[in-house]
Amino acid sequence: MNFEIISEITDVEIIAVGSAIHDLPRLRKMYGKGRWRKLKGVAQIRLGNGRIRLAELHWYEAHGIGKREMKRKCYLD
Repeated sequence: MNFEIISEITDVEIIAVGSAIHDLPRLRKMYGKGRWRKLKGVAQIRLGNGRIRLAELHWYEAHGIGKREMKRKCYLD
């Protein structure tokens, strides 16, 4: 990650669950079996240059494994 999350992630929505996730075999191989979900949400982030922006974030999550591969998709401000 080239950013730091500085606020709570809000407006969390599930994008895909289980076999609907295209990267499911890779996720299971890297992190283990679990009920994988792809989610999106909105949060304030601090970029590497110190700027603070509101951004949409996407990530994968499984119970007992936690959030993995957080990505910034777009800026909302």
